[in-house]
Amino acid sequence: MSGFPGTAPSLADIEGMGRIAMQSIPWELRQHAHDVVIRVEDFPDEETEEEMELESPFDLLGLYRGVSVLHKSVSDPVPHVDMVFLYRRPILDLWCETNDDLLHIVRHVLIHEIGHHFGLSDEDMERLEEEADAAEATAGMADLPRA
Repeated sequence: MSGFPGTAPSLADIEGMGRIAMQSIPWELRQHAHDVVIRVEDFPDEETEEEMELESPFDLLGLYRGVSVLHKSVSDPVPHVDMVFLYRRPILDLWCETNDDLLHIVRHVLIHEIGHHFGLSDEDMERLEEEADAAEATAGMADLPRA
């Protein structure tokens, strides 16, 4: 994405990309995450850094916090709000290092965080990313003007 000449994308920019990216995630995964809130922070908080045993706050791109649909119960005393945290500064570092499309990076993080939370294998998540890429390419082709 190149709409940020001379400035880094803000927290709100990354959150907006997260909402867009969520819509491009294949339904197979998205159906389990329809109530998930996307929250963007610059870095994980100190508690998360300690819990995840991070060497650096740049080591974590995102994190799913919540209770799996498989473990939720109507008898839970307080409804849980499931969240995917996207960590802006580590994501931007990866973007600068790889020169990949920022929206693709955000979608990659979302797929992996939601996928890990629901117990998907790395192979399953790779397949979902390929499906999302193919759907995006097909949509892009459909939008091209015809001669």
